[in-house]
Amino acid sequence: MSHTIAIVGSGPGGFYAAEHLIKTRPGLKVDLIDRLPTPYGLVRIGVAPDHQGTKNVWRVFQRTAKRPELRFMGDVELGRDLSLAELRERYDAVVLAIGAPTDRELGIPGEHLHGVLTSQELSGWYNGHPDWSHRHPDLVNTLAQSGGVAVIGNGNVAVDIVRVLARTPSEMTKTDLPAYASERIAAAPIKDIYMIGRRGPGEASFTPVELRELGELAETVAVVDGTQLPESIHAKDPKDQKLKEKILEILRGYSQNDGGSKRARLHILFYSAPHEILGEEGKVKKLVLKKTRVENGKAVDTGETLTLDVGVVVKAIGYHVKPLDGLTIPKGATSYPNENGKVADGVWAVGWAKRGPSGVIATNRQDSIEVAERLLKELGEPKADPRAAIDALLAERDVNVVTFTDWEKIEKVEGERAKDGAPRCKVTDWDELREIARA
Repeated sequence: MSHTIAIVGSGPGGFYAAEHLIKTRPGLKVDLIDRLPTPYGLVRIGVAPDHQGTKNVWRVFQRTAKRPELRFMGDVELGRDLSLAELRERYDAVVLAIGAPTDRELGIPGEHLHGVLTSQELSGWYNGHPDWSHRHPDLVNTLAQSGGVAVIGNGNVAVDIVRVLARTPSEMTKTDLPAYASERIAAAPIKDIYMIGRRGPGEASFTPVELRELGELAETVAVVDGTQLPESIHAKDPKDQKLKEKILEILRGYSQNDGGSKRARLHILFYSAPHEILGEEGKVKKLVLKKTRVENGKAVDTGETLTLDVGVVVKAIGYHVKPLDGLTIPKGATSYPNENGKVADGVWAVGWAKRGPSGVIATNRQDSIEVAERLLKELGEPKADPRAAIDALLAERDVNVVTFTDWEKIEKVEGERAKDGAPRCKVTDWDELREIARA
């Protein structure tokens, strides 16, 4: 009898763990469970549409998904269709690869005015996530007066959002940006985009590659206040030192740009903490920032303020994990408490669920391999084959599982609908996804 592992979440962390488990332990089986009827997690609905090169890792995951030892079980939600306790009881181990899906709050007045969006809400919308595809942000009316968008955050998520909002339709032609998003972004009267960080360039968490792309936008010019740039940046790690030096070099270049040289401006602001969002008739009108300085790595209020005229504020300040029955986690935790990936007896975590929202797609590979190795060492005697028991539970609850073959039907339709060199035209509606899968 062989072991069977349940992995919840079919993003990079989950797929990398599944691949290593199957290759390392002959005969071992994996059930890859996902609440979406589509696999690949953030590769499909998190990586920005204009980063198709990054998205191509799905081809690696596809090979793993087609291995006979693996079952993809889409449209099955943990907590709705199956409980963690039921998985722990039946499988030899459970791996949580469900990421950190909840946006952090700013905790300032005006945070819930009309025009304040979360990064998950906006990126989910322009990535065609079925949870968000019908929640169209009112980019036209909210920006009619000011033309200003504030994106709060200095990580790669913030950079992605800024870039997608700034690109022209012609720049997005060969991407999988949904038509509804392309049309609304093109119609939005965006004049100024502000990317705002509480601390300085040395503490920013974006990468040089992503930052450099902001200088290559067709109709938006990146500008930086040169007085906010230090003469040098010192990092503890030599690798980080080189990255920080590249970031500083790029920012110095942006500080020389002419803000009037293109249709719109991207202002990269440092040492600015959100203090209050002001509104009229329930809608965003202004963002008040507190100027800061960095002391011992922390942003400290200087007493000065800066007010921006904006109609949209996007929160891109990180995420925290979703509470699960049977697991005790601190409020607002960015990952499930774990020791080298082990959450509890028989329960493991990989990816963002393990380490919090950090790193890039490739970061997950070694991380998942290390957790998979520790998991294999702790496996006891195999339990009775859980698949029959799980299938019976799902059938009893009228859960229609989407298999990988079903997903390939969706994939085929998306390819057939693609136009003008786009890699796919995503199906973004829950009902249509299920209808195609069950055809």
